[in-house]
Amino acid sequence: MVSDKIEPVVKKLKSVAKSTQNFTNGILDNFGLSKRRHPIEILKRLQREAFSDIMKLRDRQDKVERLLSFKSSKLSPFNEASTRVRGEIEALGMLLMVDGIHEGNQEAISRMGVNTGVSSRFSFETTVREKDLVTAEFVAKGQVDGPLSLAKVVYSANVNDWCDLIAVPLGAKCSDVGLTSRLCTGPPLLKQHIGSGVGLTVKKSNCIASLAQFVTQLESAVPSHLLSTFAQVTYQLSWGTKVSLLGLNKTPKFSSQNADLGPVALPIGLFRRHREPMEASDGTVGSTAIVLESDLDSSTKVGGWVEMNNLDSRYLQWGVSVSDLPEDDFGWGLKIGGGSNVWDHYQVEAFLKVKFGEKFVLHPSLTYVKDGCTQFPALVMKSSWSF
Repeated sequence: MVSDKIEPVVKKLKSVAKSTQNFTNGILDNFGLSKRRHPIEILKRLQREAFSDIMKLRDRQDKVERLLSFKSSKLSPFNEASTRVRGEIEALGMLLMVDGIHEGNQEAISRMGVNTGVSSRFSFETTVREKDLVTAEFVAKGQVDGPLSLAKVVYSANVNDWCDLIAVPLGAKCSDVGLTSRLCTGPPLLKQHIGSGVGLTVKKSNCIASLAQFVTQLESAVPSHLLSTFAQVTYQLSWGTKVSLLGLNKTPKFSSQNADLGPVALPIGLFRRHREPMEASDGTVGSTAIVLESDLDSSTKVGGWVEMNNLDSRYLQWGVSVSDLPEDDFGWGLKIGGGSNVWDHYQVEAFLKVKFGEKFVLHPSLTYVKDGCTQFPALVMKSSWSF
């Protein structure tokens, strides 16, 4: 039968076709043209090349990081700091309601503490080491476009959450170290210019203590310095109410050697047997003050203070104030202060705060001064523009 004869022929054709296919695939594999294996070979080759490039880039990145870390360790902490500039121009005028100027009312006017004229103030604040602050303050008095002079340099270092260090090489005040009173007025010892100094502030729960040492170079024929020690303890009585005890002691030091070492240089004689060249005088002076202040709300404050001279407890100064000064709204305040004899020496001042826009503020005030036999009212107008 025909089928039996055809079957061997078909099998033989199949075997020939299979062998031909194997031969063709072998040839294509040798030339790298196999449709089945060619994409896989390409992917493997690309993977090897990409891995080699990635390793080279990683080595270069490591070298760059090591170089940058080496250079950054030698850089100053000020390189990445940002500086904020603040300025204020202030104009102050006074209208005295007196018949004439004589020695009596001239002394009373000077004790008012009103410095009339135009002044400008510029401060540069730079943050270093994340929490430390360097402040330089320039002041020009007499005219807006007058020459600027460096008035204050302050470096505040935040050691940790409960300890702060401060150094003031120029233009130091006790208020730079102690907590600045939020009252409209405060003890005069906080406002005294006492040269250069360093201070330490420690915070613990509801109590804050500050201690500072200042050096002031005195202008006299004999080279001399004034050593001032300031201490302050503030206790939080309740929310918004606190009491502060402040003390300032000044001791003059006179040198028998005719040498001027500068405002911050002071010989202390650690390696000398005799201390004659630097002697302490008997003119030690100082004062002690107590301040009580309370916040009735976010803008209303009331408080008072009393400052007593350490040499004569009968000589004291006092002050009481109440104010409502919102940040961006109309405000008012009342201040009363005087000396030992309440009825013969006192000063009353009522003032307003009027804000125009975000930068210009007007402070009109009416003051009445009583100084012994001298008494007079005065209208004081103060304006400030800040930026």
